[in-house]
Amino acid sequence: TFKHVQLMDRWGIQVNKTTRNTVLAMTNIGTPRTAAAHLLRALIGIAEELEAAAGQLAPEKKHARDRRIDALSHDHPPLPDFSRFHDAFRAEPAGEAADGDMRKAYYMAYREELCEFVSSGEARRRVAAGQPVVSAIFVTPYPPGFPILVPGQEFSEDILDFMDALDTKEIHGFDPECGYRVFVQSALAGDAG
Repeated sequence: TFKHVQLMDRWGIQVNKTTRNTVLAMTNIGTPRTAAAHLLRALIGIAEELEAAAGQLAPEKKHARDRRIDALSHDHPPLPDFSRFHDAFRAEPAGEAADGDMRKAYYMAYREELCEFVSSGEARRRVAAGQPVVSAIFVTPYPPGFPILVPGQEFSEDILDFMDALDTKEIHGFDPECGYRVFVQSALAGDAG
């Protein structure tokens, strides 16, 4: 409703992607200031109308509305912090520096024999057992549109919780039928040759 009825039909604004509680609007260097101002006017206008309508609600309807808003904005895990690069992709594996060699991981992932697919459940089982699960590719849900996992990065429970809670259908780097593309253990042990 928000995407089509409010923004598109009423205000003539096209957005890129939406989820149940996010909207991704794309801009570029050629986007004029007036377009950004128009979007801002639309969002303020919609917010003012929703607030005015909420003020007219009976107490029980307002309580139900507040519960729906709370479920959309609070009942999901927070965006996970970066976990760490696996030691196989770090210049100083024993060091504290978080710097990793994502380039090495990215190109190593081209070798099919060094990769496998694991389901979310299997990744969770391995992480719980203390086995490293290392992404072979970028995993990017849209929205928000930035990577949650990068090549060479280890999975964490927080990352899996976040990914499992997403309600977006478009996740680059995740195949719903096969799962996540990760490195096999022998590749991480330096047996890649």
